[in-house]
Amino acid sequence: MIAELGDLIGAIGPRLRAFRLARDLTLATVAEESGLSISTLSRVETGKRQPTLDVLLPLANVYRVSLDHLVDAPPTGDPRVHLEPRSMASGGVIVPLTGYPGRVRAFKHVLGPREPRLVAHDGHAWLYVLAGRLRLLLADDEHILEPGETAQFDPTTPHWFGPADDNPVEILHLFGPHGDRPVSRLDGLGPR
Repeated sequence: MIAELGDLIGAIGPRLRAFRLARDLTLATVAEESGLSISTLSRVETGKRQPTLDVLLPLANVYRVSLDHLVDAPPTGDPRVHLEPRSMASGGVIVPLTGYPGRVRAFKHVLGPREPRLVAHDGHAWLYVLAGRLRLLLADDEHILEPGETAQFDPTTPHWFGPADDNPVEILHLFGPHGDRPVSRLDGLGPR
């Protein structure tokens, strides 16, 4: 048991370094965002300092992951996933379904009526309508999606999505921050 705990603690530094590098962040950037010194971050990443909660909590916040995911804590035997709904500044609620920033992520959105405001950013977006009707604006084009319908688009195109009427809409939203796309293992396996 003690050896397993030592192995777990010894793996945290390299894991923190992997989180930082996967996000293309420098030690200086993480230090600025976390309030920790570059020296502390470097010593923790290289194993010269044991990570403590006063270091791990700010890093979990910077990397936007739970503390148990950050340290790769062993499972507790409870298979339930504890989702954390968050209110969005633009209105509605978002529920992150995955916790892997830097890769394709899944969210459930519940969006209420709001004014359209086109935005553009890097990545790749895929939407699936669970309930309600979704209004999707892509530059000068408008699309109405019904439950069970999907859309995918390059979010560098100015876009907005929300309810098509006065009722809320629920969607499943997959987003790849670097243009990553949700890919089926069956892609390319059609008739030849």
